[in-house]
Amino acid sequence: MCLGIPGQVVDIVDEEQYLAKVAVNGVRRIISVRLLADEGLVVGDWVLVHVGFAMSKIDEVEAQLTLEQVAKMGADYVNEIDAFNSSQIA
Repeated sequence: MCLGIPGQVVDIVDEEQYLAKVAVNGVRRIISVRLLADEGLVVGDWVLVHVGFAMSKIDEVEAQLTLEQVAKMGADYVNEIDAFNSSQIA
């Protein structure tokens, strides 16, 4: 199963290459935000992340509700967090 995990933008690393650092479950990774180029992402925004790519911009309430629900999914949640932890955009 593929999940989008909420992550909070903590840094815009490279605007020209559409790279941002997000925090997911206490882990920070650089991800591609190219798919959200027209969203005007800023530090503090929340996005749904799937294996190194921001798929959509969400608000903080939706992020928290989603985190609560996916945490209840057990192994699927753990697998998605593992995939995030091992992904890296160079």
